[in-house]
Amino acid sequence: MSQGVWTVAEQRDGEFRKITYEIVSEGRRLADALGQELTVLVLGSNIKEKAAELGHYGADKVMVAEDPRLDPCTTDAYTAVISELAKEGDPSILLFGASVDGKDIAARVSARLDAGMAQDCTAFSIEDGKLVVIRPIYAGKAYAKLTFANSSPQIATARPNVMSINEPDTSRSAEIIDASFTLDDSMIKTKVVEVMKDESGKIDLTEADKIVSGGRGMKGPDEFSILEELASILGGTVGASRAAVDAGWRPQTDQVGQTGKVVSPTLYIACGISGAIQHLAGMSTSKIIVAINKDPEAPIFQKADYGVVADLFDVVPALTEEIKKFM
Repeated sequence: MSQGVWTVAEQRDGEFRKITYEIVSEGRRLADALGQELTVLVLGSNIKEKAAELGHYGADKVMVAEDPRLDPCTTDAYTAVISELAKEGDPSILLFGASVDGKDIAARVSARLDAGMAQDCTAFSIEDGKLVVIRPIYAGKAYAKLTFANSSPQIATARPNVMSINEPDTSRSAEIIDASFTLDDSMIKTKVVEVMKDESGKIDLTEADKIVSGGRGMKGPDEFSILEELASILGGTVGASRAAVDAGWRPQTDQVGQTGKVVSPTLYIACGISGAIQHLAGMSTSKIIVAINKDPEAPIFQKADYGVVADLFDVVPALTEEIKKFM
C-alpha cells in the first residue's frame, strides 16, 4: 500500500537549499489533497539534527539516510539509496527539485523504478486522485498539462523559485526515521575529488529573488560593474546571456538560458539582452520582467512586463540612484 507523498531534500554542507523548503511545502499541499502523509527523504552525513526542522514546513515524517559516502552528493550513491527506499516505501508521488542534481538523480531513479517522470514543472494539482503537472515545452513558448498513466510512483521535479514556501510552524514536529538501506562501494562509480567553492558570497542564480542580467549590449566585461551595483542595492545577483558568457565577459555559472540556468525570480531586469529564444526559455517564468534595450523590436519586449527603449548606460545608473533614495 502506498505510503503517501515523498519529497527528496537537497542540502549542501549541512544546510538545506531553498528548493527543499519549496518542494516540502508543495508536497504538504498535495498530501492534504490526497489525504495522505508527507515524508521527506534527507541524505547526507551528520544531518539528522538539522532534518528535524522540516517538520515545521509540513513534513509528517523525515526519513534520514546517513552515510559518509552520501556527503557530498554523488549521482550514483543518491540514485541507489533513493531507488531502494522508494521501492520499499512505495510512495504515490515522489518530488525532486529541478536543480542540476535533482534533475539528474530524478531521471535515473525514474529509470530504476520504471516509472513516468515530468521534469521542470511549474505547477502541481490533484485530479481524480492523480498528480497533474504543468511544464513548459518548446523552449517556454507553450505549456503542457500532463498526468501519469499507470505510473508508481508518479515522479516530478519542481522548478526552483516557483512554489511558495509555507510559513514555518515551530509547534509542529515530524517523526524522525533512520532509513535502512544498502550502499556498497561497488555501486559508486564516481568520486568527488575536489570541491571548488565560490568565495564571493554571491547568491546562486536559481535561488535569487532578484536578478539583473546583461547581454551583448553591455559591450564588455568592465561595464557589468553598473549591473553589480544595481543588483547589490536590490539584494539580488547578476546574470548574463549566452552571448556575454561566450564572449568571456562573465563566467558560465552566470549564464541564464536553456543551456545555462533556468531561473524564476520575483524580479528579472534584462539589460542589453535582445531576447533569443534560448535565453527566454531560461527566465520566462519570472514574476516581473523589466527589459532595457535600445532596439524597440527586440524580442525581449514581447515577454517583458515593463520595457524601456533607451541606452542602458543612461537608464541603469539613473535607476540605481533613484532606488538608493528609497533604501
